[in-house]
Amino acid sequence: MNKELDGFSVFAEPHVLPATHVSYAAGLKIKAYINSTSAPTATILFKGTLIGDKSSSAPTVASFSSRGPSKQSPGILKPDIIGPGVNILAAWPVSMENNMNSLSTFKMISGTSISCPHLSGIAALLKSSHPDWSPAAIKFAIMTTADSLNLEGKPIGDEALLPDIFATDTGHVNPSKANDPGLVYDIQPEDYIPCLCGLNYTDEMVGVILHVQRVGIIKCSQAKSIPEAQLNYPSFSIIMGSSNDNQTYTRTVTNVGRANSSYTLDVLAPRGIGGINIWPAVITFTEVNQKVTYTVTFIPPSDGVKPQGFAQGHLTWVSDHYSVRSPIAITFA
Repeated sequence: MNKELDGFSVFAEPHVLPATHVSYAAGLKIKAYINSTSAPTATILFKGTLIGDKSSSAPTVASFSSRGPSKQSPGILKPDIIGPGVNILAAWPVSMENNMNSLSTFKMISGTSISCPHLSGIAALLKSSHPDWSPAAIKFAIMTTADSLNLEGKPIGDEALLPDIFATDTGHVNPSKANDPGLVYDIQPEDYIPCLCGLNYTDEMVGVILHVQRVGIIKCSQAKSIPEAQLNYPSFSIIMGSSNDNQTYTRTVTNVGRANSSYTLDVLAPRGIGGINIWPAVITFTEVNQKVTYTVTFIPPSDGVKPQGFAQGHLTWVSDHYSVRSPIAITFA
């Protein structure tokens, strides 16, 4: 039986004795039944694996999955993406049957160590399909095309019963969509310099991060520092504190879809703010690899009263063939 913090996350593990792993809620019901009768009975029915069940709530975020926000870099929304990482049949160095002669060296594994290979493999496939894409473009294509809904067509849930943007961020990876995202955001290594300098890293520290060996190449004193939220990231993490000033940021997208295409906006503004202004409201392309820059202005509440905690929303560029989604998190400080 799970602890309360583990919620509905259950694992297929090789127990010493025949056992069934149940959620915290199910465990409470079982214990209540056991205590209600002097002769409790139980039957376990194995229905096999159901694939593509439209009544399923999959995918959901496991209770142990890492969550945001990032305390070190609050201007970057984390996590970036979620992927398969629970009860994955994977290779294992030894047999789980305690049989040294067995060739069945597999195990059901859960965790980041099994989710990471899924995302790494998808990134490798995208690099093979798009050899001219940078690592950032590959990562951001995965993020902007992720699924935000489960198989039931509802928002992806959280098995720890704390569903929010800091659990799911952009959503669950969709490799097919990532291979043809329509638009991509991109960041080159030198684009990080103004951000790192703005975080008060020394020239030497920035050089180490960017693998610059020669002393004197990085000079933060000459760089125009920018806040983290100004990085060309496909998400927005905005801190609204005591200031009533508007916050304006730019983003640049590159057309990797159809040459002649036009995108309009679908915006869900986070609750509690004064509004969001995005310009232009329509972006148009006439060729592949053409770049367009847009600005987003976040407006504080007009009455100066800010809610507690955080709020979430999104902006999505939509064309006849593509949907490019960017989540928004507003933290009220």
